[in-house]
Amino acid sequence: MKKLILSVLCLLVLAAGGAYAFLVLKSPEAAAPASVKVEATAERLERGRYLFQVVADCGGCHSPRNPEKFGMMPTPEGTGSGFVFPDGMGFPGKIVGPNITPDLETGLGQWSDGEKIRAIREGVSKDGRALFPFMPYQHFAAMSDEDVYSLVAYINTLPPVKHALPRTELDFPVKYLIKFAPKPVTAKVGAPDRMDKVKYGEYLVRMGDCIGCHTQMEKGEPVKGLEYAGGHEFPVGSFLVRSANITPDEETGIGKWSEERFVAKFKGYANLTYENAPRTAQANFTLMPWYGFSQMTEEDLRAIYAYLRTLPAIHNPVDMHPALAMPQS
Repeated sequence: MKKLILSVLCLLVLAAGGAYAFLVLKSPEAAAPASVKVEATAERLERGRYLFQVVADCGGCHSPRNPEKFGMMPTPEGTGSGFVFPDGMGFPGKIVGPNITPDLETGLGQWSDGEKIRAIREGVSKDGRALFPFMPYQHFAAMSDEDVYSLVAYINTLPPVKHALPRTELDFPVKYLIKFAPKPVTAKVGAPDRMDKVKYGEYLVRMGDCIGCHTQMEKGEPVKGLEYAGGHEFPVGSFLVRSANITPDEETGIGKWSEERFVAKFKGYANLTYENAPRTAQANFTLMPWYGFSQMTEEDLRAIYAYLRTLPAIHNPVDMHPALAMPQS
């Protein structure tokens, strides 16, 4: 009997060791980067700027941010030079938005355009590593070929900034499980039909990763049945904000909002600047990139509104700015 138990234990140890070795040695699913050199036309540069600064808010994760400014606004200097996310935000490890300027030593200066496209839409780094899906490449997989070319064209024009940063360091087992996240984009991706307001709005919502902030998360995944219903907590330092319910629920969401009210909410931040941004307080603390989104065209904002109106209305009251208990002396 003892021999049997010992044999079973040995088999379990071997199985666990084999599984661990598999995870350690596994490479993410990846296709070779496209051999493409993106042509930087005036149209692409303008569209790329719009995607980078407004719709996808790339600068929000890849630029230094000032926690004392409303919305932790990115600083005017060093756009794209990277950002180390503060501890205590609930991430499974130390998360770093890397330097994506064309600096040869610390940025993307030695990356090909195909490697940049692969990282954006497939989540695979130049060296073959899987990127942490906080970078919303699973949504960017739907980014049209022309839009991703435009985004890369604009990134290529950023002033190179020498800013060395550490790599993201994830906790066990997430550091291995993310290897299953990347998926190659194997077919051409066409541009969304802007004449279909709802479909175009869905495209913009995916590019803005709205679900990533406006859905409660559990073990890194959106809680089923609470998509876009808000309540995701973002603690940063001594502040805490919960995301808003943006489903069409009339009591706890935006069900009673007119299209005009929706557009006006965003446009109300159009004159906000880094210089005039108010000081951060618990009552106004947010990570919503209001300034960037305020620069969105009215056509795009109306398309987003049209799509959000098609979502299931979910009743989910959210206290966005709770009064925080003061530490006991």
